[in-house]
Amino acid sequence: MTKKELKPAIVFEEFAKINAIPRPSKHEEKIIEYLESVGRELELETIVDATGNVIIRKPATPGMEHKPVVILQSHMDMVCESIDGKDIDFLNDPIETYIDGDWLCADGTTLGADDGIGCAMQLALLRATDIEHGPIECVFTRDEETGLTGAMGMEAGFMTGDYLINLDSEDEGEFFISCAGGVNTTARFTYTREEAPEGMFFLEAQVRGLLGGHSGDDINKKRANAIKLIARFLYQEMQRMPLRIADIHGGKAHNAIPRDASVVFCVPASLKEDVKVAWNVYAAEVAEEYHVTEPRVELLMGSSDAQQIIEEDAARRIILALQAIDNGVLNMCQAEELSWLVETSSNLASIDTDETVCRVVTSQRSCVMSQRANMAATVKTCFELAGAEVEQGDGYPAWQPRANSHLVDVTVSTYRQLFGKEPRVIGIHAGLECGLFAERYPNLDMVSMGPTLRGVHSPDEKLLIPTVDMVWQHLLLILREV
Repeated sequence: MTKKELKPAIVFEEFAKINAIPRPSKHEEKIIEYLESVGRELELETIVDATGNVIIRKPATPGMEHKPVVILQSHMDMVCESIDGKDIDFLNDPIETYIDGDWLCADGTTLGADDGIGCAMQLALLRATDIEHGPIECVFTRDEETGLTGAMGMEAGFMTGDYLINLDSEDEGEFFISCAGGVNTTARFTYTREEAPEGMFFLEAQVRGLLGGHSGDDINKKRANAIKLIARFLYQEMQRMPLRIADIHGGKAHNAIPRDASVVFCVPASLKEDVKVAWNVYAAEVAEEYHVTEPRVELLMGSSDAQQIIEEDAARRIILALQAIDNGVLNMCQAEELSWLVETSSNLASIDTDETVCRVVTSQRSCVMSQRANMAATVKTCFELAGAEVEQGDGYPAWQPRANSHLVDVTVSTYRQLFGKEPRVIGIHAGLECGLFAERYPNLDMVSMGPTLRGVHSPDEKLLIPTVDMVWQHLLLILREV
């Protein structure tokens, strides 16, 4: 498939422009400037609120003025992940893409289709002159990926529409009408450093090559967590010998399953060969445990020239906490018709050490707010028992299904009309901004849709090209029929 065959061309042209603009979470200034310039170019009402969200309003086409206002919404930021050895500055460099069969991929980085492809559809609609639609409001929120601060900071009245179509879903033919709420729990272990005792030998262990993925949408796919794999080995060896850690690192984003992790530690020199043998045995065990879901996992070990270590008590407490902390699915939904949907989960997302602090970031999700609170309290308690200082954000709410949704009815009926098959109307374990919109706009009728993505929040992210045109054609029909 060549670039000339990318359909609809107007959407992929906009996506290429977006991917030329750096837009990491919390650094969206350049994409905001671009969106403002598009609004000015098209002579459309364009507003940037105090938080940095952008709204561009386009009047109805002739004869469609009687239609209700429809809001189209996407987030402008992207998760920035790259493979080891990829030379990229996400604050300044564009995303490089290539076509592999029916898939659009990135060269060693996240693709940014989450949610750049949604933004591209909105911009294509704003530029189009041959599409029938009622009045539309294109809303671009900032910093969705690291805290939903754009949606949180949006004041009531910024949007005026009756219906909202969120373009941040990842499976064509699946329409989301609810999502999980979430909260982050961050632990800080403070310590002093000291010289390693005489006769200690330093090693570095690495876990790499895991699939990673979205900590909500992929949490039930039995993928390994690189930090948990490192912690498991450290705990195992700590039971057998004096083991001290110097540095431990893993994970990059609070909403991604960590793909890579490493630890520098020391053991008595007389036992170093025992540790290497234990590591090889452990590597074989991990490979067997995850032979289906993690075929590329690598566990490597070598020597290190480190000298200073974290004080013994703090190191022990860090290892104990990492071993004990909940990770993965806690509960599935109890309703029989939703038994496939994750209800509650937790993700050990990242860990870093510097001279005096070890910082651990986790995230908890649930579609039941009381269970979200319980899961967050469980994780917090584990860290507190290990002597860490713990901080939790306010989090974001779950989005509950709306009874008798006219927008969902139209979305389903137009899909049947276009494709002659039944779509799935479901909930999602990931967080969507719709939960926050529902708080501020309680009468807003919403649905979430999008083309098929795989590997989001990881360098494996890819976009199924034919589904973009399917979603585009469906979106145009909804705008005519709603």
